Amino acid sequence: MPASPSVSAVSRIAYLASDVVVNSLSPAGPSPFQAALNSLSTSPDIRAAVTNLPVGADAGTTLLRHRSARLLSYTALAHPQLLNQLLLHLPELSSTSTVFHVAVTSDLSDALVLQSSLPFVLYSRTAQQAHDHALLASRLAFTESTAVLHIFHVGDESEQVNEVETDRIAPFLFAERQSPRGSEQKSTTDASALLKIYQSAAFATVALVRRPLRPFNQHGASEPHTVLFTLGQASLNYDVEGVSFVDVALVKPLPPSMILSAVSPSVTRVIVLEQIHHWSMKWTPLYLEVVSAIQQAELDPTPVVQSAVLGDANAITESDVSELVQKACTVPPSARLALGPPPSSQQSSAAPHVPKHEAAYTKILANLFAGRLEILNAPELVSTQGEIATTPEFALGRARGEIEEREELVNAVHELLRDPSISIELHSLLGRWLAFKDDGVKSRQLGDELAAALEGEKLSSAAAQKILILRHRLPARSRWIIGSDAWSYDLGASGLHHAIASRLNVNVLILDTTPYTTRNSVDPHRRKQDVGLYAMNHGDVFVASTAVYSSYAQVLQALMEADRYDGPSVVLAYLPYNTEQTPALDILKETKLAVDSGYWPLYRWNPAKERDGREPFSLDSDFVKNELQQFLDRQNHLSQLTRSKPEVAAELVGSLGENLKQARKQRAQQAYNELLTAIDAPPLTVLYASDGGRAEKVAKRLATRGKLRGLSTTVATMDSVSIEDVAKEEVVVFVTSVAGQGEFPQNGRNFAKAVHALATRGEQPLSSVRFSVFGLGDSHYWPRPEDAHYYNKAGKDLDARLAQLGGLRFVPLGLGDDQDADGPETGYKAWEPLLWKALGVDAVEVTEKEPEPITNEHIKVASQYLRGTIAEGLADHSTGALAPSDTQLTKFHGIYQQDDRDIRDERQAQGAEPAYSFMIRVRMPGGVCSPAQWRMLDQIADEHGNGTFKVTTRQTFQFHGVIKRHLKSAIQDINRVLLDTLAACGDVNRNVIVSTVPSLSKLHRQAYDFAKRVSEHLLPRTTAYHEIWLDKKLVAGDALKDVEPLYGEFYLPRKFKVAVAIPPNNDVDIFANDVGFIAIVDKNGDLAGFNVTAGGGMGVTHGNKKTYPRAGDVLGFCTVAQGVDVAEKIMLVQRDNGNRVDRKNARLKYTIDRMGLDNFKAEVERRLGYQLQPARPFTFDRNIDDFGWTTGEDGKHHFTAFIENGRIQDEPERDFKTALREIAKVHKGAFRLTANQHIIITDVATEDLPTIKRLLAEYKLDNISQSGLRLSSSACVAFPTCGLAMAESERYLPILIDKVEKICEENGLRNDSIVMRMTGCPNGCARPYLAEVAFVGKAPGTYLMLLGGGYHGQRLNKIYRETVTEPEILAILRPMIKRYALEREPGEHFGDFVIRAGYIAPTTSGKEWYDRMGGEGQYRDVAVAA
Repeated sequence: MPASPSVSAVSRIAYLASDVVVNSLSPAGPSPFQAALNSLSTSPDIRAAVTNLPVGADAGTTLLRHRSARLLSYTALAHPQLLNQLLLHLPELSSTSTVFHVAVTSDLSDALVLQSSLPFVLYSRTAQQAHDHALLASRLAFTESTAVLHIFHVGDESEQVNEVETDRIAPFLFAERQSPRGSEQKSTTDASALLKIYQSAAFATVALVRRPLRPFNQHGASEPHTVLFTLGQASLNYDVEGVSFVDVALVKPLPPSMILSAVSPSVTRVIVLEQIHHWSMKWTPLYLEVVSAIQQAELDPTPVVQSAVLGDANAITESDVSELVQKACTVPPSARLALGPPPSSQQSSAAPHVPKHEAAYTKILANLFAGRLEILNAPELVSTQGEIATTPEFALGRARGEIEEREELVNAVHELLRDPSISIELHSLLGRWLAFKDDGVKSRQLGDELAAALEGEKLSSAAAQKILILRHRLPARSRWIIGSDAWSYDLGASGLHHAIASRLNVNVLILDTTPYTTRNSVDPHRRKQDVGLYAMNHGDVFVASTAVYSSYAQVLQALMEADRYDGPSVVLAYLPYNTEQTPALDILKETKLAVDSGYWPLYRWNPAKERDGREPFSLDSDFVKNELQQFLDRQNHLSQLTRSKPEVAAELVGSLGENLKQARKQRAQQAYNELLTAIDAPPLTVLYASDGGRAEKVAKRLATRGKLRGLSTTVATMDSVSIEDVAKEEVVVFVTSVAGQGEFPQNGRNFAKAVHALATRGEQPLSSVRFSVFGLGDSHYWPRPEDAHYYNKAGKDLDARLAQLGGLRFVPLGLGDDQDADGPETGYKAWEPLLWKALGVDAVEVTEKEPEPITNEHIKVASQYLRGTIAEGLADHSTGALAPSDTQLTKFHGIYQQDDRDIRDERQAQGAEPAYSFMIRVRMPGGVCSPAQWRMLDQIADEHGNGTFKVTTRQTFQFHGVIKRHLKSAIQDINRVLLDTLAACGDVNRNVIVSTVPSLSKLHRQAYDFAKRVSEHLLPRTTAYHEIWLDKKLVAGDALKDVEPLYGEFYLPRKFKVAVAIPPNNDVDIFANDVGFIAIVDKNGDLAGFNVTAGGGMGVTHGNKKTYPRAGDVLGFCTVAQGVDVAEKIMLVQRDNGNRVDRKNARLKYTIDRMGLDNFKAEVERRLGYQLQPARPFTFDRNIDDFGWTTGEDGKHHFTAFIENGRIQDEPERDFKTALREIAKVHKGAFRLTANQHIIITDVATEDLPTIKRLLAEYKLDNISQSGLRLSSSACVAFPTCGLAMAESERYLPILIDKVEKICEENGLRNDSIVMRMTGCPNGCARPYLAEVAFVGKAPGTYLMLLGGGYHGQRLNKIYRETVTEPEILAILRPMIKRYALEREPGEHFGDFVIRAGYIAPTTSGKEWYDRMGGEGQYRDVAVAA
C-alpha cells in the first residue's frame, strides 16, 4: 500500500520528532508507514531510529525496551491482531513519552480499543488535521511524559498538506509550555485537569502551524432542537433546519462541561454518530460519555440521547441527515440508528498477505515434495479455520493429531496382519505398505492399492474398518510449519520451543528477512540466527542455515535432509528484503554480503550422522571470517566440536586475511626503512582513488616526479589511510577519477564518507595539513544541463570538504577533461607546475630520466613466453590474488583475475582483501563438445567454481568464482577431457566461432573442420601453459628454447577474433570479428570457399571519439584450402602494423582505417603471393537462433534450447543445469553452443528421441514459448565478477525485458523478434553495437541507448540517448514500439523502421558512428544538439 498524504505527513512528524519509531507491519498487506519511513531514512534529515516489527511481533515489549527515549512513536495500520497485543502493556506505557499513531481506513473499532487505558486520545478526519495533531500529540507526550493515542484516517491521494519546516519542529518540542498549568501535578486522571494540559499543548501548536485546533468543531443551526455528535470521517457540512453538528477531535479527555457546552437549552434530542462497526460491547465510547454528561447535569427537560452508526461518508447526502432526524423521533431511544450505507463488506478471516518473495522457498518445497507437501499453518486455512490457523500452536496441534492418527493406522495394519482370515494377496500388500510407509512415493501407490483391496474384500473387522476410515493417512506426508515475518512471526518465539520439545517428526522453516546492511538497526532480540544455536543445544534436532540467493543446491540438500530426518527439523532461510518492491537483484546482493561476512553462515547439523559415527556438522559457506569464530564459541554443539577437534575449527575459521595482515606489516616496515633513508627530504603524500587505473597512473607518475625533485614521496589509495593518518602529514595531494553519477571510485569511497561525516559535524582535524586536489572526468559524459554537475564531482566535492575540515589549499583545484585537446593532460600540465612552485622545487633541475611506464608490451616481452611469475604466485598463500603483471599474462592462459564486486566495499570496510577469484574460459573451436566433456565441465563448476557456468558469445564456456588454490586442478580437469584454455583470452587469436545450422549437417561439419584448422594453426606455441598448469617440465633446463613462429615475443597488439558464418544465418555476427569467413556453397551443396571479411570490432571507450565500433569489410573470395593461410596473413599484417602504444586504438579495425582498406588488402595479398578472387553473392536474413526441433540432412534430430543470457544453473522451477547433466548421461550425439549463448542438443537418433524429449519436458527445458524479444536478447556477465563493468547487464536485462515485452504484447508484437542486447561497459562483449536496440552501461542504473542496428547484423546502430535510466527507457520505447506496430511495412524489422521513421540516422561506417548521434529531427536529444 503506498503512503497517502496523511500517512506521509504523520510518518514525517514521528520521524523528525522521535528518538525511536516502532512500526508494526500490516497483516493485510504492505505497510504504508514502512514505505514512508523508508523514504525518510534516505533523506539528509537524520532523526529517529526506525524498527519495523514483523506481523505477530509483540510491539509492547519492543516499546518498553525503548522507554528511556525522550520521545517514542508507534505507527500501525489498525488491525485487531496488532492492537489487542498492546493492551497488556498500556498500563506501563501510559506514563512514558509515547505517541501511538494508528491509521484507520473506515472502521474506528480496532483503534478505539486502546482509548480506555490512555489519558489522551486525538482524532483526525483530514490529512491536514492529521499533520497538526501529530505535532500536538508529540508535544503533549514530550512535555508531560505521558502516552497519547492519535487516530487518523488513511485518506486518499487527493488531499493536500501544508507541512511545517523541518528546522522548526525540534524547537517546538523542546520549548517551554506556552500556558502554565498553575501548579505541577505528578499525575492526574481528572478530565478537567487533563483538558488544561491539552489546551496548553494546543496553544503552542497553533502558534507553530497558524491554524485553529479545537477539541470539537460545532456548526449548523444556532438554536437547534437536535445535536449530532460525530466521530468519523464524514464532514456533515449541511444546513439542516434545527440541527447542529459537533465534530469531535478530542476523544479523551472529554469533560462533561465541554459536552454540555454544545447542548443548548433548545435541544430535545442528541444523536451520537460513531464510525464503529465491530464494537464488542453494547454501547459505544462516545455515546457513553455524552449520555453520562447529560444525565449528571439533570437538564430540564432532559434531551433524548440516541446512538447511531456512521456509514460510508462519501454516500451521505443532506436528505439522509434529515431522514435520520425524522426516524429518531419514531424509534425507541435504545434503538441503534444508522446514517449512510455500511462500508463494503470484508471477510473477517481473509487470508493474510504473503509477500511474493517468499515464493522463492515455498516453490522449492512444492517442487521437492510434490503431492505430499503439507504446510500445517498455510495462510489459505484462515478462511475456514480463522486467524489462529497460521499460529505455531495451531500447526503443532494439527501435526500431533495427524501423527497420532497415523500411529493408529499403523497399529490397525499390524492388527489386520494378525488376522488369519485375510487373503495372501492382502497380507502381502499390508506388509509391503509397512515396509515403505515412510517413502513418499511408494506409500501413496501402495496405499491406493491397499484401500482398493480392502474395499474389494469387504472385511468387517474393526482393524479393516479403521484402515478405511484413516485411508487419507496412508501416504507419507512431508509436514512443514513456516515462520514468516509477514504472517506467522511468533513462530520464532515460544511456538518454536514447543515444536522442538515435542520431538514430533515435523519440519520448521523460519524465514529471516533482515537485510545485512540494516542488521544493526534491528531489535537484537529478534536475531533468528540464535534459533539455530538453541535448536542445536537440544541435541536431537536437525538444523540447517540456508540462503537460496547464495546456494540453491545447498537449500535443496538441507530441505531433503530435513525431510528424511526422523524428528524435529529447523531450517533457517535467509531472504533479505525491505518491501515487496525490493528487486531480486538487491536480495541477491544482500545475501552475498551476509554469507561472505559470516553474518549468515551456511551449514547443516544432522544428529543422525553423529549416531552413525560420522561428522554431524557440515559448513557450506565458501567464505567465512572471524564472525564465525564467535558463532562457534557459543555454548552449543559447534563449540563442543571446536573443543574435541580444534584442528577442524581452526580450518573452518581461519581467516583468509591473517597472512595478508602479516604481509602488510612487512611492507609497512619496508616503507618505514625507506622513509628513514630520506628523512631530510621534504615530504609529499599522494593519495588516489581510481577504478580504471588512469588516476592511479597519474598519481604514481606525480610521486615519481616528486622523488626526482628531491621530495620524499609516498603514494597509496585513499581508503588505505584514515583521516587521523592524513592529519599527521604536512602536504597531501589527492588524485581522483569519477565513478557512476559523480561518485568516488571503489578504493576511495570509505575515505570520502569519513570526510563527509566529519564535515557534517563541523570538525576540523586537518588544520595543519596543506592539500591540493586533481580530478579526472569527462564533460561529454554528462551532456544534459541538469546532469552537468556530475562532471568531476568527486574531485570538486573532495576539494570543498577538505577545506571544511580546516585544510589549507596550497594549489587550486585542478581538473582534467577527456574532451580537451590532449585529454586530461591539458588540465594536468597547467596544474602540476603550480604544485612544484608551491613546494619550492620548481627550479630543481631534473637530470635523471623519468622511468618509462610499464605497459602490456613490456610485460609480454619480459615474460619468457607467457611464464612471468605465475607459478610463484600460485604458491603464495598469503593472498588470493596474483601479481598485477601476472594477471595480464594469465589472460593468454584463458584466465582472468576478478573479485566479487557485490561485497567489495564491505570487505574493505572490514579490513579484508577483496574476495578474489578467477574466471576460466575454455577454448572450444566451433562450440562443439561431447557428452563426456559436458559432464566434466558440469563437475568442474560444482567442485571448483560457483556452481554455475556460462555460455559465452564466442561459443565456449566460462567458469566463475574459481579461487586461486583451485585454478590448477580445474585446468587439469579441463585438459583431462581433451579441452584446454590456452589462447581463450589475451593478445592472440581467440576461440574461432562457427554458425550453428543443424539442418545443414554436412555443411556445418565442413565449416567446423575448417574452424578447428584455423584455431590450431594460430595457436601460440609456448610450452609455458603445459609447464605451469599440467606439470610438464622442460627437458634439460634451458636446453629447449620456446619460440613463437607466428606471434614472436611481443605477440599481437590486441586480441584477434575469427568467425565462420553459414548463410543465410549470421548468428556469429560475422562483421563484428577481426576476420570473417562467409561460407559459399557450390551447386552440389558442398563448401566451395569463403568470402573473407576483415576489420570488425566492438570495443569503445565512453567519451573517447578516437574509439568506435566497426563492421568488417569484404575483401574477396578464397578457397577452403587457402583459408588458413589467409587468416594467418591478415593476422601478421595486424601484428606488424597494429598500434602498440595505445591499446584503445590497437585493434585491427583501427589498423585498416589508418592504412586504408585498399592498402591493407594489398599488403595481405603481397604476403599471400596471390590476389583474392572477387567476392561471390551471399544473403543473410537473421542473426538469431532457431529454437526447437529440426531434422538434418542425415536424418539426425537437433534441439535448440533457450538459455537466458547463457547462464547454466539450477533455479526454482528451472533446473536447467541438472537437466543438461542428465541429458549428457544418455545422449549419444554432441552439444553445440551458439554465439547467441544458447545450446543445441545435436545428432539425436530417431530411436533416442523419446528419452531426450522426456528429459527436456521433465525439467521444462523444452519451453520455447518466450516472447520474440526475449528469444532475441543477449547480455554479458557484468556485475558482480567483471572488473570492467560500470552497470548491471546479465542480472538486469531479464528484468527490463519483463517490462518491455509487456509493451510489445500490448501492441500485438509478442512473437516478433527485436534484437535487444545489453553490456555493462562499452567493450561490447555481447556485440551490442549491431543490435536493433542496445544498452551499454555507464554507471549503476544508467545506460547509453542505441538504435538502428541491422537485423541481419549487417549495419551498426547509433547512439540515440547518451544517458538513460529505466523509466526513461520505457518512456522512449512505449510510443516507438506502438508506432512500429501500426506503421511498419511488410517484413520490416525494428532496426530498419526507426531509421525510416526518422528516429535515428543510419551508420554507414565505423568512423561515422558519432555523426548525427542523438536522434533525428523532432526526436533529437536537446543536450546533444546543444
